[in-house]
Amino acid sequence: MNPNDLNGLAADIKRWGIELGFSAVGIADTDLSQAEEAHRAWLAKGFHGAMDYMAKHGDKRTRPAELVPGTVRIISARMDYLPPAAEDSETVMQDGARAFISRYALGRDYHKVLRNRLQKLCDRISSVAGSFGYRVFTDSAPVLEVELAQKAGLGWRGKHTLLLSREAGSWFFLGEIYTDLPLLVDAAGQNHCGSCKACIDICPTQAIVAPYEVDARRCISYLTIELKDSIPQDLRPLIGNRIYGCDDCQLACPWNRFAQITATDDFHVRHGLDDITLAELFGWDESTFKEKMAGSAIYRIGYIQWLRNIAVGLGNAPCTPAVIAALQSRKNHESEIVREHVAWALARHQAT
Repeated sequence: MNPNDLNGLAADIKRWGIELGFSAVGIADTDLSQAEEAHRAWLAKGFHGAMDYMAKHGDKRTRPAELVPGTVRIISARMDYLPPAAEDSETVMQDGARAFISRYALGRDYHKVLRNRLQKLCDRISSVAGSFGYRVFTDSAPVLEVELAQKAGLGWRGKHTLLLSREAGSWFFLGEIYTDLPLLVDAAGQNHCGSCKACIDICPTQAIVAPYEVDARRCISYLTIELKDSIPQDLRPLIGNRIYGCDDCQLACPWNRFAQITATDDFHVRHGLDDITLAELFGWDESTFKEKMAGSAIYRIGYIQWLRNIAVGLGNAPCTPAVIAALQSRKNHESEIVREHVAWALARHQAT
């Protein structure tokens, strides 16, 4: 294709992306050399914790053409996920008997939704440009998605390390298409955090150890989702009733006053997960968990980790007969990790 055709195609790709339900689409080159040094330093500090996959691919995360040979451009897209009519997050978190689940996980698994839309976008491109080289990603491979999205002009990396947009805050998912099409690139996003440090101040575990740097080992999202072993005891009281993920840094961010409610039905609340008690969730047996969480991002943590997280929440909950009864019902559970966290929770209530 000649340069004029490629420029026209770039504009078409953005228009088609919007038609497919994305809220914004941008295009970046593959140069992540500036991010590479910072990423290596982050790994060297051990801030990735047990997420060995963050290191095992070497520099492929910062060198897109090594991950997908032939790549010269990355098409980056974002899709809003904030569900309509969900119970107010602050209200839920202030009621220790209720379970708080990160807003992104209240609906269907975003991996499947975004991959499907990105594939449709690729099909649309091929219908015009012919066969081309590409690979689709949605938080599923060694991809520096925030850096790429910033280069593509979709926003900037906030001090909490999430992407921020002046038009949409941070309540959105990101997805990428690595391609061999030499498309016209967009201007990079400019930082608008200024002197604000609301996200740093609000973090329950002080996981944001410096602006733009998170120690994942302290992050509640890491502790409740990525960590498969016991949650460190000193961090358990700080988790409160957050049983899957943590949105505090986003809730505190002033840019999220511009957040957009999702137009995608898949991200609407399912099974009343926006307003449900810890005791009720702890009463689910494994078959109920699998039935309710089928098609959800939560499914991947598995039933045992689910119970582990809820046990911590119950240990931090008000000491009521319902809470104690729920914990007692699992104190002899077959899983050692569940028994250990239940014993910790019961001991906390006995000490009050």
